Amino acid sequence: MPTDFRHTRFLKSAAELTDLPPNAGREVAFAGRSNAGKSSALNAITGVNGLARVSKTPGRTQLINLFVLDENRRLVDLPGYGYAKVPAAVREQWGRLMEDYFQYRQVLGGLVLGMDICHPLTEFDQRMLAWCGPLGLPVLVLLTKADKLTRNHANQARQAVSRQLADLPVQVEVFSAVSGQGVDVAREVIDGWLTA
Repeated sequence: MPTDFRHTRFLKSAAELTDLPPNAGREVAFAGRSNAGKSSALNAITGVNGLARVSKTPGRTQLINLFVLDENRRLVDLPGYGYAKVPAAVREQWGRLMEDYFQYRQVLGGLVLGMDICHPLTEFDQRMLAWCGPLGLPVLVLLTKADKLTRNHANQARQAVSRQLADLPVQVEVFSAVSGQGVDVAREVIDGWLTA
């Protein structure tokens, strides 16, 4: 039976790995460049408005935010990356925190990587994919804010990104939290990771 994401609720925020729940159960992480729409994607996929804080100010998510579906399954909103106005020391701390999270979190079943469809595959996106590669971690790339493009242009963008990532175990989908495009596909992929 498919997961009912509408039961997702906020659990806690974590500034360090030691603040995370025990390394048990299953997690799916959401990552992306600051202001790429990953929090909006998380809200759209769960169908819970306001679950993840959405802001027009880049760099708002500065902690690891955990959301629970049930006692064994969690969704994890990672800090946004690549925002220049955040102090260098904070950016470095975020980088270390995320790298440690990927390396030590054995319960991680997959990564949802949000990329603004108009600005995909930034240096930081590629670094995130490089972290996942050696771990064999499956990645769902959501090309967010697709409602800003025509369907034809959005599909062209998806094809271009898919070609660039052809050597990696990633799935690329066009996504819009506004229109709902790609939401069902994302739910199906995440459900598979959480129940594997």
